[in-house]
Amino acid sequence: MALTTWLGLLRSLVIYHNPVRTGPLRRFYRDLLRPGDLVFDVGAHVGTRARAMRAAGARVVALEPQEPFSTFLRRTLPRDIRLVEAAAGGVETVAEMAVSSLHPTVSSLKAGFADEAGSAPGFGHVRWDRVQRVQVTTLDRLIAAEGLPRYVKIDVEGFELEVLSGLSQPVEMVSVEYLPGLPDLTLSVIDRLQQLGSYRFNPVRGESGRFLWDDWRDAESTRTWLKGLAADGPSGDLYARLDG
Repeated sequence: MALTTWLGLLRSLVIYHNPVRTGPLRRFYRDLLRPGDLVFDVGAHVGTRARAMRAAGARVVALEPQEPFSTFLRRTLPRDIRLVEAAAGGVETVAEMAVSSLHPTVSSLKAGFADEAGSAPGFGHVRWDRVQRVQVTTLDRLIAAEGLPRYVKIDVEGFELEVLSGLSQPVEMVSVEYLPGLPDLTLSVIDRLQQLGSYRFNPVRGESGRFLWDDWRDAESTRTWLKGLAADGPSGDLYARLDG
């Protein structure tokens, strides 16, 4: 495997697999989840969130198709976290992932994402330098095999809508990464979630480990907030919770 690929893995471990990030995440998920909750971690990367959700008592199914991260997870995840070495999408298939060896967190299955993101703030230094063929499953297929999760975390660099197109029923709680420089990606996710059920929303900025708002807001208020973000502002996660 190329040196740049291993350097990308090392970079991710230094950034994401350290107490500065894991501490707030563990506290956050301890408040958000209940012991025994089934959760899906779609785009597990180095497993930081999967481990934090497990520490909160959740039963975790982690999806990660990208090498060398899937191998790293297979060797290091606790055995009670179920690892699926596949991506999630709209249909079961084999697809080509555009990979950034040095910045693997922005590798994506979304067609055209490299071109679109390459011109967005914060991505100017990134190069997508290779392609990896990966297996793709669907959330519906996972639910048939594992059960209905209480929470699905999705962090797949622009492919969130396609992941949700493979889900045909509402899940109590979903989170997706939002990128201020590419708001249309998240706006389309909000629309898709509203097709599945009546959701309310609350963002978490960056890795703060706390909700930005004191209340959960409707889709229209969330769209307005998202459109008003500075394009070069920090990314984060948008949480959606079924109303009632």
